[in-house]
Amino acid sequence: MHAGVDLASICSNLDEFAIPARDASGSDELGVGLWIPSQAAGELGDGVDRFKKFLDERRLRAFTINGFPYDNFHQPIVKRGVYLPEWWRPERLGYTLQLADILVKLLPEAETNGSISTLPIAWADENANQENLAQAGANLRELAAKLQKLEESTGKRIIVAIEPEPGCVLDTTQDVVDWFEKELPETQHRRYLGVCHDICHSAVMMESQEEVLSRLVKAGVMIGKVQVSNAIIADWLSMAVGRQREAIAQLSEFAEDRYLHQTGRLKADGSFELSEDLPELLRSAESEDIPACGDQRWIVHFHVPIFLERFGHLRTSQDDTLECLRFLNQSHAAEFTGHLEVETYAWTVLPHSMRRRGLSEDIAREMFWLRDIVADLV
Repeated sequence: MHAGVDLASICSNLDEFAIPARDASGSDELGVGLWIPSQAAGELGDGVDRFKKFLDERRLRAFTINGFPYDNFHQPIVKRGVYLPEWWRPERLGYTLQLADILVKLLPEAETNGSISTLPIAWADENANQENLAQAGANLRELAAKLQKLEESTGKRIIVAIEPEPGCVLDTTQDVVDWFEKELPETQHRRYLGVCHDICHSAVMMESQEEVLSRLVKAGVMIGKVQVSNAIIADWLSMAVGRQREAIAQLSEFAEDRYLHQTGRLKADGSFELSEDLPELLRSAESEDIPACGDQRWIVHFHVPIFLERFGHLRTSQDDTLECLRFLNQSHAAEFTGHLEVETYAWTVLPHSMRRRGLSEDIAREMFWLRDIVADLV
């Protein structure tokens, strides 16, 4: 999701980053997960055919859209703003329908399914009351009905995939299953509405990948898209006190002000606690005599390149990615579109030591890594 909220910026970014990444990856074409914020979606209007020609000429294949951020995702401070408008707002429904109309026209002729990821209803604050949540459910059911009509008129099925995220109304698998049972119980709903499984997010919540996916299968919830993403892990029990202090200093390089970096904590007594943002947690840790507040492990919502396994005193959740891909390859029961999207959107706020190569080169390296892993599983 490159910076830029208008159509001209989107095209410029694809030329600057996607084309070199396609060439470096050695592929004839490159699948792209588009981010089309509200302003650009409005600009497209009747110009979708021209945009499709732009993509086709560059051998970029658009089959999925990230419809989570509605507005500028690269302003100086985003934090909770990324969860607006919530799903009980008409603007969220209208925007998602705009994206569905666009994606139907962008899909390659041979593709019958397209996917759009969206936010998990809202951030879980006082506004997520019973009335608003009921309206969110009604909006999603209306969305499903309109997506059914879209398929009937075009032959293309657009799947909107709700993406659980730590701290939101839906942040655990149980939340998701309960939501679908209550608000989206019918077959028609579940043909067009499913889950976007972000590997980093479930890792932060310290949920087993296999268990998460198995429960979705058992509940009859479709996996509309998998976002392949790495979280940061600090295993405090494996470090001496001096090493823990060094790791805290290393983590401070990731405590930036643009995005929210929720952190799952496995506490000394084995209980789980979610801290809203890494900078706040680090300030709390600095006030303690015991490094890392005496916790056993932290897992941080900060998308780092998927080819990284370890850096300095920290490691990544790459094992979770491997577990997820193995399950999807082995499970014949899972209803899965097959859409994999690498989502290292935080590249521009990574510590400079981790950005020695260019963005296009790292995108290509991520594609190589993922392609090799998937090939080994087949």
